[in-house]
Amino acid sequence: MKRKIYSQLKLVTVAAVVVVFFPLLYSCSREKTPENTISKTVTIWTYDSFNSEWGPGPDVSKAFEEKTGIKITWTSYGDAGEILSRLLYERENAEADIILGLDQNMAKRAIDSGLLEAYRPKGAEKVLPELILDPDFRLIPMDYSYFAIVYDSERISHPPQNLEDLTKPEFSRSLILIDPRTSSVGLGFFGWIKEVYGSHWQDFWRRLEPSILNIPEGWSSAYGLFTRGEAPMVLSYTTSPGYHLEYEHTERYKAAIFSDGHPLQIEAAGLLKAAKNRDNAKKFLDFMLDPGFQSLIPLTNWMYPVIDIPLPDSFRVNPKSGKPLKPEPATEAELNEWSELMSSLSHK
Repeated sequence: MKRKIYSQLKLVTVAAVVVVFFPLLYSCSREKTPENTISKTVTIWTYDSFNSEWGPGPDVSKAFEEKTGIKITWTSYGDAGEILSRLLYERENAEADIILGLDQNMAKRAIDSGLLEAYRPKGAEKVLPELILDPDFRLIPMDYSYFAIVYDSERISHPPQNLEDLTKPEFSRSLILIDPRTSSVGLGFFGWIKEVYGSHWQDFWRRLEPSILNIPEGWSSAYGLFTRGEAPMVLSYTTSPGYHLEYEHTERYKAAIFSDGHPLQIEAAGLLKAAKNRDNAKKFLDFMLDPGFQSLIPLTNWMYPVIDIPLPDSFRVNPKSGKPLKPEPATEAELNEWSELMSSLSHK
């Protein structure tokens, strides 16, 4: 996660429907012309905050157009989970060339759909080996970080040291989490618990419930509640403290490092087999691994670049886990069990 409304901390929902009717003769004439000879655009689906005014999108668009002459048309959806759901629903009819923002928890479903084309972009050899999600590059790493509990050090002097500490009575209604059914961040936390507690994951959620204040649908809502002081702890990233140092000149907000380890999140992009602007899309994926793109990530998306480049000074306050985790993705059945469990606990 990311600059993702770190600076404005509010959700903006924009719905736009544009219907264009082309005369039949014009349509027929286009079929006789290779599309990329007339198109200088590429359409990318991503999550809301990536293309917000405070996210990487505007800077990426400018840099890519200056380098290639190709304009990016962004289509934004709330979170990575919504992008994948829409892709699986629309399939070959999806009006996109690239999907950007899926993570490793969604990788298998996306790849198994058969909708992604293998493409090894220029610069792929520079990607850190541990970040490769698919040897065929149907999903190409874009950035990464680690999930963590971020806390307000002015309100919590003795932060939790592990997941179990979160269940202590002293943290009653002190924690904001995120719904794993709608958010990649929430899904990451779900996997974290499952990795640590195995088949006893439901028992942990029962112990944790008294500590939970709220479970919004997305990271933006959750972090907004946290910075407004609704609770002293929130599910976020180890890279979140750097934002507050860079833009607010404070080290008040910190990421608690747990002895359990921390799940790695790798965000990626994929080329659709049905892409109408395939050549332009490939140029974008080449650009995505270029230092010109990767250098924009730390201070706009608040993640680490996937290639070895210098980091901003503010990243010095972002702790790194000595025990990175790669949990298995949650199943639909497990998420249904979680939903039923949380519903039953909330009615007690």
